[in-house]
Amino acid sequence: MEKLQFSAPCLMGLEGICADELKRLEIENVRAENGRVLFEGGLSTIARANICSRYAERIQILLGEFYVYSFEELFQGVSKIPWEEFIGEKDAFPVKGHSVSSKLSSVPDCQKIIKKAAAKRLGQKYRTSWLEETGSIHQIQFLIIKDKCSIMLDTSGAGLHKRGYRANSAAAPIKETLATAMAELSRVRPFSTVIDPFCGSGTILIESALKALNIAPGIRRSFAAEKWSAVPSSVWSMERERAMDNVRHDAEFQAFGYDIDDEAISLTLENARKAGVEKRIRAEKRDIREFDADFERAAVICNPRYGERLLDMEKARELYKVMGEKFQPKQGWSYAVISPDDNFENIFGRPADKRRKLYNGMIKCQLYMYFRNNI
Repeated sequence: MEKLQFSAPCLMGLEGICADELKRLEIENVRAENGRVLFEGGLSTIARANICSRYAERIQILLGEFYVYSFEELFQGVSKIPWEEFIGEKDAFPVKGHSVSSKLSSVPDCQKIIKKAAAKRLGQKYRTSWLEETGSIHQIQFLIIKDKCSIMLDTSGAGLHKRGYRANSAAAPIKETLATAMAELSRVRPFSTVIDPFCGSGTILIESALKALNIAPGIRRSFAAEKWSAVPSSVWSMERERAMDNVRHDAEFQAFGYDIDDEAISLTLENARKAGVEKRIRAEKRDIREFDADFERAAVICNPRYGERLLDMEKARELYKVMGEKFQPKQGWSYAVISPDDNFENIFGRPADKRRKLYNGMIKCQLYMYFRNNI
């Protein structure tokens, strides 16, 4: 099989971080685009990227890109793709996708055409008029933006932000991929101490621990392509073994979570246990007004409740004011707060040393970072 082309969609604002990570994983020809990262590799790349990527939302095989202005052009373009290299005679191949600012605006019609074209080619290759689709799932995905169509096969199944440790969560949880990006931007390392005074279900603490210990985020879950006949099982076992060998057992990392909700504390500890990092994380009930810590160095990383989702804006801003009083400049300390409030810095009491635009779901936010010691 020739070298494969891949696409890794990611949250807006994380493209550069995701690309840098894939390069560190020794993946070839990595280049970032808006909302996704493209790269190349073989079958082992499917396993490595799925198991090890902290920032990608999923790993897709990019099978073709072409412009389409009619359904006939869409049909012909899809018909040229060698589906038989991945999809067996009995395998299922559902279709889903999106169309934005394009002549082919009807997503259901695009789904039908793509399905028909793929089925026709597979039927011809396997010399059958009936494809039963009872085998493993090969999810076909399409994206048409300004008439440019990308056709992909999803290898991940459930989104990669679903690490497997968070079956339950507190209200309005932060996405795992965003939490680990906040840890990266806060420069969490194997020797770091991380504090989250609004720990919720513990996502920021757990993702910080996984990163510090270099535990691959997908090592405890399965992926759609593991059931594909086109990808040998040895590829997955080899890459999992490689990931296990890279764990930093000597890391000195520790994390502390606080919340005013007893259930949140229980969730944090339970999720940390499921993630395998319970020995590195402590959590207890504590109000932000009681915030105090006596560590020589620490990174405070938090996602306080937003007014538009859980509290009214006035109460959210009361929290920001208290945080500004408690999060004082201190040698060896840094603070990172994600918020959608454009007036955050004024309420907090001082301008951020650095800001980074990020998206928490569909909410446009800023990560306000404080790391200088002078006011």
